[in-house]
Formats: sequence, C-alpha cells, structure tokens
Amino acid sequence: MHIAVIQRLMGLLLMLFSITVLPPIIIDLLYQEDAGGAFTYSFLLLFGTGLLLYLPVKNRREDLRLRDGFVVVVLFWLVLGLVGAVPFVLYESLEISLTDAVFESMSGLTTTGATVLTGLDDLPHSILFYRQQLQWLGGMGIIVLAVAVMPMLGIGGMQLYRAETPGPVKDNKLTPRIAETAKALWYIYMGLTLACFAGYWLAGMTVFDAISHSFSTVSTGGLSTHDASLGYFDSPWVEFVAIIFMLLGGINFALHFAAMRHFNLMHYLRDAEFKMYAMVLLAISVVSVSYLYLNAVIPELGQALRQGVFHAVSIATSTGFTLSDFSLWPVFVPVMLLFASFIGGCAGSTGGGMKVIRVLLLFKQGQREMLRLIHPNAQIVVKLGKQPVSDRVINAVWGFFAAYVAAFVVMMLLLMLTGNDQITAFSAVAASINNLGPGLGEVSANYAGMGNFDKWVLCFAMVLGRLEVFTLLVLFLPAFWRK
Repeated sequence: MHIAVIQRLMGLLLMLFSITVLPPIIIDLLYQEDAGGAFTYSFLLLFGTGLLLYLPVKNRREDLRLRDGFVVVVLFWLVLGLVGAVPFVLYESLEISLTDAVFESMSGLTTTGATVLTGLDDLPHSILFYRQQLQWLGGMGIIVLAVAVMPMLGIGGMQLYRAETPGPVKDNKLTPRIAETAKALWYIYMGLTLACFAGYWLAGMTVFDAISHSFSTVSTGGLSTHDASLGYFDSPWVEFVAIIFMLLGGINFALHFAAMRHFNLMHYLRDAEFKMYAMVLLAISVVSVSYLYLNAVIPELGQALRQGVFHAVSIATSTGFTLSDFSLWPVFVPVMLLFASFIGGCAGSTGGGMKVIRVLLLFKQGQREMLRLIHPNAQIVVKLGKQPVSDRVINAVWGFFAAYVAAFVVMMLLLMLTGNDQITAFSAVAASINNLGPGLGEVSANYAGMGNFDKWVLCFAMVLGRLEVFTLLVLFLPAFWRK
C-alpha cells in the first residue's frame, strides 16, 4: 500500500474540491445574502487541509496499484461526504447538527436526494445552489473528473476508474486512453446539463432554478430548491423536460458517446440493456397511470397521465423528484415504484439501484437454469444481444446480488432496532442504498425525524449503493490488507 502516494492524491483532490465552494460565494454576493462567510471559511479550511496533506509528500510519484485505487475511491467519498458538510455547519442560521450536515452532504454527493432540511423556499440561494452542485459533482463521479486531469498530476488513473465506474463490466474504455475516456464522459455530462438548463429556462423557470434543477436532473439526484420539488412549478413543460433528461441520465453514457460519435441512434436500439430499461419504464408508467385513473385516485385522465408517468420515471431512474406526495396513494403504486428503484438505471449511468444489466443477467441466468432442468446435458450460453457473457461475469452478478440483499437486510434490521416501523425502515434503506431519496412512512417528506444512529446507517447505505457494494465491502476483507 503506497500510503504517501494516497496522501498526496487526497491532498490534491481536497484542494480541487475546495474550489467548488467558490461559486456559492458569487451567488451570495449576487443575491446580497448572509451565507458568504460560511463558504469563505470553508474554502480556506478545505484548501489549507489539502495543502497540509500534500506538501510533505509532494515529490512522491509512484503508480497506484489496484488496491490503492479502491482505498482512494472509498476514502475520497467518505472524506468528501464529511468535508462537504462544513458549509452547512458554519452557516449558523441553518441551526443544523453535525450528523444532519453530514447526512445532507452525503445525500447530495451520492445523488441520493434525501434531505433533513425544511423551509427550502426561505433558505439563501447560495446554500440551495451548493446542495444542487454537490449532486452534479457526484453524478458522474468526481473521481472521474480527477482522472481526467491526473496526467498533469503524474499519477496513473486506470485503477481509480475501475474502482469508481458502475456496472459489472469495468474494463471497456470509450477511448484508448483513460484520461480521454474521463474527458469524453464529462463532455457528454456537461452537454446534457446545458441542454437541460436551456429546456427548463424555455419552460418558464428562472435562470437560478433552471441551473439548479439541471444539476439535479442530469445527475438523477432529485434535490430541489423548493419544498414542493417540481410540483412547485405546476407546469407540464417543466415536467416534460425533467422526464426527458431523467431518462437520458439513466442511460449508459457509453451509448451516448457512441451515438454522438457516429451520429446514429441505432446504437441505443441495438443495446439489450437499453431495450430492457425502456420496457421496464414503459410498463411501470402504464401500470401507474392505469391504476390511478381506473381506481379514481386521480379521476382526470390528463392529471393521471402527468402524475403516473412522471413519478414512474423519477422513482425508477432513482432521481426522486415529486409532483405530489405519492406515498399517500393506495399502497400498491408507491411500493411498486419503490421496488422499481431496485432495478434503477443502466450501468455506466448516473442512476442508482442494482442496474438494469444485472437484473437482465439474473433473469437470463434463471432461464438457463430452468432449461438445464429440461436438457441436463445441453451447453447453454447466456448472451447479451449476440455477445456471449462469461460465467465469471454471471458469478460476479450473483455475488453482487447476494451482498446487496444481505447488506439491505442488516441495515433494515438496525433501523428497526431503534424503534422505526417496518415500512419506514424498509423504504429508508431502499431509498438510500438505491440512491433514490424519498421513501414511505416517516421518511416520505424528509428524514429530519430519524435518529442520529439511523442517519449514520443511512449514510453508509448511500455510499454502499453509490460504490456498488463490492468497492466498499472489499475493504473489510482481511485478505485485502495482507501483503
């Protein structure tokens, strides 16, 4: 383990992250509010801490090993989750505890979108912007941004990229060099963000709201600048823009890259994961709208269509925007939507959940086992499209699923141990590990009523889900630390 190299990298990345508190200072000056001091002190503290870490080891330049990459990724998400809470703590008018500040920071950075804050409409614009910005940085993964500039830092980046990139197959690169891959991802990400901003602005949002919500839409984060979320705007056009970019945020960015590079949308239609992603969203939307309308939950067809389709896309892609309190609907729809979040977005997207490709592979493997019962001696190959999938990948998916379920059960039991009811405990853990945000029961509106222990458990669930279980859990294996 290269401790000095890890320390140097952490110092550099912490100094890089400190720059992200500068835009809120500008926002505070523009709106002439009182939160600028908290961000100024935060910048000095974060930059100074990063500098102190960097200077003693600034000349240590060695290649990172794979194990180093896992340690850096986990440390970086944990450290950023902690230091990202500094502006919330330093802004005294917020009157927020350290636990709540870390929860809010971790929720934003992991694009979970769960919040402990209320009265958002009355908060300073700089605080609101900072929350949205955290989601945007976490959406593609701030590590990937760092990988893009690592050639200048003298550190190889492939180890970090493999540890950070979501999905069961991590060795596929969009371009021959890892730095170019990271840059390509961010160019696409920024392009989608700008397009989303333009869409929101043309739909009637203010510039501030359009920027803020473009950050949380493309990142599938779901935090809003208003307590009523997107329901505040009561605009079909705003909802239409949100649906389009939530869908795009949940698609594998490698597909976006291929489609843009070759100017050919057939790349989407030929992809097995995308086809399942589209079918799942379509099915959930149809069921939601039909149930709401036919059972007179929402008697007007137009409103049932708006509410049903929007919440189906928002929850299934793990974004978490709402137009109304969907937890008040008959229990079938909210629970169905919550289970849809377990599927989540595609691998290589900003969406959460287990990822569509894993669910597809589990389904295909189940089919293969049933066929083997009928034809015991047959050699049956699992394929995605026309490409065979190795048994190693299949086994890894089953291992991931087992670890996911086991971690979920343990964290749910921990929340029930502290007195939470089953619905609250189940939905809170589901919303956190799937990086969704809104839950059911006591966490349908916000997480302010949860205990401190509960919030730390949910913070762990957020990071576990964001790093897709194995990246974090591998650090708990004794074999990982042996030389």
